[in-house]
Amino acid sequence: QVQLVESGGGLVQAGGSLRLSCAASGSIFSINAMGWYRQAPEKQRELVAAFTRGGSTNYADSVKGRFTISRDNAKNTVYLQMNSLKTEDTAVYYCHARVTTAQAVGVLMDYWGKGTLVTVSS
Repeated sequence: QVQLVESGGGLVQAGGSLRLSCAASGSIFSINAMGWYRQAPEKQRELVAAFTRGGSTNYADSVKGRFTISRDNAKNTVYLQMNSLKTEDTAVYYCHARVTTAQAVGVLMDYWGKGTLVTVSS
């Protein structure tokens, strides 16, 4: 099986910073995409930042210039550096990966972490 484990969430004042980590483990053959989503109370889950095929990145307009996604391919780990945090960033942040496994090469499967809570106070 494939498992995603997030860490780094917490409570921070507006204007502060946090760094999230997500480590993927299991019988992964290849990673098609990997990144971060978030869900605020009473809101839909939305993409925050992600790596796509070829290593390109996508960011939500609301976080451009403030958040940076990075990766360590050897460790199947992605990070999200969040600077200049706003109260609007308060949400549960979920790691996501779209992968093929060693047992079914070429078949794409989506996996989600359990989430880590980020709370930004005013």
